[in-house]
Order: sequence, then C-alpha cells, then structure tokens
Amino acid sequence: MVRATAEYGCVRFRMSHVPVLLARSLDALHPAPGEVYADGTAGLGGHAAAVATRMKTGTVVLGDLDAGNLGRAAAAVEAAFASAPEHPRSRILSFHTNFAELPRRIEEAGLRADMFLADLGFASVHVDDPARGFSFMRDGPLDMRMDTTRPLTAADLVASLPEKELARIIADYGEDRAAGRIARKLVQARAGGPIRTTAQLAGVVRAAVGGGGGPIDPATRTFQALRIAVNDELGSLAALLAAVEADARRILSGGAGRWLAAGARVAFITFHSLEDRPVKRVFASLIAAGATDITDGPAAASESEVRENPRARSAKLRAIRLTPN
Repeated sequence: MVRATAEYGCVRFRMSHVPVLLARSLDALHPAPGEVYADGTAGLGGHAAAVATRMKTGTVVLGDLDAGNLGRAAAAVEAAFASAPEHPRSRILSFHTNFAELPRRIEEAGLRADMFLADLGFASVHVDDPARGFSFMRDGPLDMRMDTTRPLTAADLVASLPEKELARIIADYGEDRAAGRIARKLVQARAGGPIRTTAQLAGVVRAAVGGGGGPIDPATRTFQALRIAVNDELGSLAALLAAVEADARRILSGGAGRWLAAGARVAFITFHSLEDRPVKRVFASLIAAGATDITDGPAAASESEVRENPRARSAKLRAIRLTPN
C-alpha cells in the first residue's frame, strides 16, 4: 500500500492509498461549492475527499459494498470538509449498497447529483488483506466477496458449479482461451477435496495451463473471472449504466432528471475491456444525443502516475457533461 501526501487547492491531506487518475477525475468533475457529489464506489474515500476539498461546502453521497470501507471514506470526507469554514453547511450521506442501487437512494433522498463517479477498480485494502481472498500473492481463504454479508464465496462457486459453467465464467469474465482446460482441472481437483484457499486455486490453474513464465501469472484471469461472478460486477454495471442513460436522456431532451442534475458531470474509471466496452457504448450514444465528451475519449494515466501507482496502468477515465439541448 502506498502512502502519499496530496495537495488540492490550499488543503493538504494524508492518503493511505493513491486514488487512480485523481487529478484527471477532478478536472473532469470540476467541483464547485454547494454542489452534490455522488461516489458509487467510495472505497477508502480518496476521490471523494479530494472533491470535498475542492467544493469546500456541499453534499457528498457515498456508496460502497464494503461497510468497513464506507466508514473510512466518510471519515476522510469529514476531515476534508472540516478544513473549510463553510463546514457546518456540508453533509455526508452513506449507503451500504451496490452502486447500481445508488441512483434510487439519491432520488429517495430528494437529491440530484451534479457529479457522479464510479471507479470500477476494487480497493487496495481488498488486495492487501489475504483474509479477503482477492489475490494469490499471499495465501488466504477463497472468498472474493466485496460485501461479506453476501452468501456465496468464490470457494462455493468452485465447489458447486458444473464444469461447463465454470468454463463459461472463466472464458467470458476472464477472457482466458484455456478456460476449458482450467475448468476440467478444477473439477478433477475438487473431487479429491474442497478448494478452500487462494494458493490452492492458483496451483490448480497453473497446473492446468502450465508455468507460463510471462509477465502475467496464469491464474490472474481465473481470479478476475471468479471475482466478477461472485460480486455480479457486470450485471451491476449494466444496471447502473441503464440508470445513467435514462436520466441523461431526460436531461438532454430538456426535462428534469430523477437523480442527476442538469449539467451533471458523469465519470467512470474502468480497468479492463469487459468494463470499458459497455461504458464506451453508452457514452457514445449519449454524446450523439447531445452530451459533451469532457475527456475526448478515454483519458489514461501519465507515465509519472503509473510509476507512483502501478494500478493506474490499465485505468481509463471517461466523462461526459449532461447539458440540455
């Protein structure tokens, strides 16, 4: 985990992680005092705290599947707001929910967001904590749930799914051409006993694919696929994009949005093609309908940011402004 000191405006604050594409996100969102900012994937609050620092006063709505992270994000935003004299007029709303549900929560709260950000990467604390089971770098239980109140873990999927379904998940969500071989090996391995840990799973995948020797571990795509399946990431993304598109079209046609404000800036940070393709498709449709392409296509991290934060290497930021025609 990287520790860094960031400076935005005249306020400096400590971050226990480095938010991806932070400067570019702030430029795209263009926070202003008194606005409403909604963060669908609050994480540790890095983006939200930086936005609050720029806003000085306003409303921040936080959503996250991880209740622990949600509390940390709220504390980070509170600290950012506390540095401004307008602090008593600011407020923070936190929702322990999937980002697909956040538009409804915003509407129910009687708000319309001037800024909305969804950083689709998972928090660094998930990778750093072996007990969460997201990484094979250190052995831990094969869990992968972002929301630990959900019933099914990655171990449950590996133990119960038929070979054909395992192969489909690894092929579709991991885009791994060896999906059939991996699924077959998993079924064979589980016949001798349950696969309960990240090291066990990685070992089975490597045995199915071979040692590799390339820059990417052979188990990487299978881990990605199971994480996506456990958390229904693509289904949730589709639902969120549908909510964005519906409100955006209301605004662009001169009507009122239900949870987005006229002139809202909407931004997504994606990390792989399965996420980026649907975002690109919906944004292209909205740009054709009159939205402004703030980032002029995808914005990527600079070389210096990648050196400081290697997670930024694959990140893409897309942002649009919803100005009525």
